Amino acid sequence: MRIDGRVVTPTGVVTGSVEVTGTRIGAVTPGEVADPQWIVPGFVDMHNHGGGGDTFTTGDPDAAVRAAAFHLRHGTTTLFASLVSSPFPLMRAATSAFAPLVDAGVLAGIHFEGPYLSTVRCGAQNPDFLRDPSEEELTALLTLGGGAVRMVTIAPERPGALDAIQFLVAHGVIAAVGHTDATYDQTLAAVDAGASVGTHVFNGMRPPHHREPGPVFALLGAASVVCEFVADGVHLHDGTLSFATTVTGADRAALVTDAMAAAGMPDGAYDLGGQEVTVSDRVARLTRDGAIAGSTLTMDAALRQAVGAGIPIVDACRMAATTPARAIGLGETVGSLQPGWRADLAILDADLRVVRVMRAGSWVS
Repeated sequence: MRIDGRVVTPTGVVTGSVEVTGTRIGAVTPGEVADPQWIVPGFVDMHNHGGGGDTFTTGDPDAAVRAAAFHLRHGTTTLFASLVSSPFPLMRAATSAFAPLVDAGVLAGIHFEGPYLSTVRCGAQNPDFLRDPSEEELTALLTLGGGAVRMVTIAPERPGALDAIQFLVAHGVIAAVGHTDATYDQTLAAVDAGASVGTHVFNGMRPPHHREPGPVFALLGAASVVCEFVADGVHLHDGTLSFATTVTGADRAALVTDAMAAAGMPDGAYDLGGQEVTVSDRVARLTRDGAIAGSTLTMDAALRQAVGAGIPIVDACRMAATTPARAIGLGETVGSLQPGWRADLAILDADLRVVRVMRAGSWVS
């Protein structure tokens, strides 16, 4: 199968075609084409709580399948199911429910955003469920998941956090820093312990100050850390997004949605981790205090926002696909239009809106 257009690769735009053989990309070939459509790698979303009216946060496998299908139609061909801070029985139940979906390829893994987070910077996380890291809990979840648990977000200032980070990394799980009131030095200690992702950097963190730089500067400056950015124009001003990516470069910046069930749905009341969320004019906030509560974002919209903020489309696609794929250990399989890699791609029109999506060589209906 040959698909013609402007092909976005990690090193530049190739006007020509993508050859698909079975489930893999056979070649990217320069040539004259009649259709100026964009052909971009399928998006990789490493932080996603749901969409299309369905959520990952309750551990319902049927809802998870529907939420993944919603985001697939928006070009996300690889995604983590992210849970919010929860009681341990729910974490166990979700791990059991989602592990078969990871095995089947519907999900790329499970991300526990909490419950080992800061009460001061909990944001939309339910404060009733926050607690110190527990190696006993983590051992049980990793054993139960059989490789399905792929990332855990931790506040490094909590007692036992550094030990938990070392434990996760030793077991092949990504340790992320987020929802934290940590100092600059505490954050760097987490990085030294093996933390390699900054969870929605700037949001849910002690704000940077020129005399107390805190976690934001530590994560942006750490060469081993991939920084997540929620590019919806709400979580981050476009100027902040543009500036931050000049510090990290596209190879350390990952666009994420942090989407909740309300993505793609009308304004109204929704639930997130047992808390009511009010969505108005695409912005999701906790009803009780107005804190930003996830997003209604999709990855194609995040790409448009990044390009609109002045980020070149090649870099924006690296941030939406190539870099997050590498961050979650899939960097030699997905996230780039290269020969031999899985044929995951999205066709976009001149306005960068999704026209068609392919996953593993098959068009998504």
